[in-house]
Amino acid sequence: MKKQDISEKQVNHIYLAIGSNLGNRVQNIQKSKFELERFKIKILKSSSHYISESWPNPLMPMYVNIVLKVKTNLNPLEILKVCNSIESKLGRIRSEKNSPRPCDIDIIDYNGKILNKKNNKLILPHPRMTKRNFVLLPLFEVNKSWKHAKLKMNIVELINTLPIKDLRSIKQL
Repeated sequence: MKKQDISEKQVNHIYLAIGSNLGNRVQNIQKSKFELERFKIKILKSSSHYISESWPNPLMPMYVNIVLKVKTNLNPLEILKVCNSIESKLGRIRSEKNSPRPCDIDIIDYNGKILNKKNNKLILPHPRMTKRNFVLLPLFEVNKSWKHAKLKMNIVELINTLPIKDLRSIKQL
């Protein structure tokens, strides 16, 4: 049974990954967190900041990343809209895929739901999260018992699938 808040709307637990590789990266992440709370997205837990190579092109500026556990009454598409709005507000210009940006917010997991709605541009759990050290390590810090809804693998098993070079290339700030 899902928890209910006082307004009787369903409370959803979501994991968000935030990254920045342009401008004051740590400040951009802090601004993102502030903006999320303005949209009634309550931050329950935040990982440490991690610095990692830009993905997939390590020649681009390095990223600072975190993972948040949040709760909200918003549905997945509403959260996606909020995240895109915050990215734009903080100066993200959508151009070439994986280009440097001041703010990138990805929905990693939404109540363990599996969504394959490509037409809505939202696939859950995030389709590339299992290959990303900058998502898996901060996610482990936030929830050591998290499990991938589709793969049925826990966070430790997923981390153990990463190449050693990926584990060595990320640093906690």
